[in-house]
Amino acid sequence: MNNEAIARRFHRLAGLMEVRGDDPFRWRSYRNAAEAIEVWPTPLKEIAEKEGVAGLQEIPGVGKAIAGKVIDLLSKGTFDAWERLTAETPETVLDLLEIPGIGPKTAALLHQRFKVSSLEDFKAFVASGGLDMVDGIGPKTADKIKEALS
Repeated sequence: MNNEAIARRFHRLAGLMEVRGDDPFRWRSYRNAAEAIEVWPTPLKEIAEKEGVAGLQEIPGVGKAIAGKVIDLLSKGTFDAWERLTAETPETVLDLLEIPGIGPKTAALLHQRFKVSSLEDFKAFVASGGLDMVDGIGPKTADKIKEALS
């Protein structure tokens, strides 16, 4: 697993945490670490093999907990927090954020209140007139969403 793939996983973790309404400090820390990892010149696999957790902590934004998750990612391809989170909130919820007019709060509302957990669920929800029930989505935004889905 290369630095870009590791960074992508932490970006997605931060996105899921944001959609769930988790502590902003926590998800921002994952996002900050992901941004640093993405541009770090040395492969994290190499750092982990030679210096372990201590070496990974030299990267800005990477503390002991995130360094441990990097080690798990490199050795197992996943880490416990990711598995727990995706068991509760499917990763496919993040696909909703790609639609113009849908931000983290709206994605959270769609998932929690209307049980929309994928793009396919959302398309069916929109087709059945569900956007009329969503607070914060007015006619202009609804039109923009429908256009993006067509």
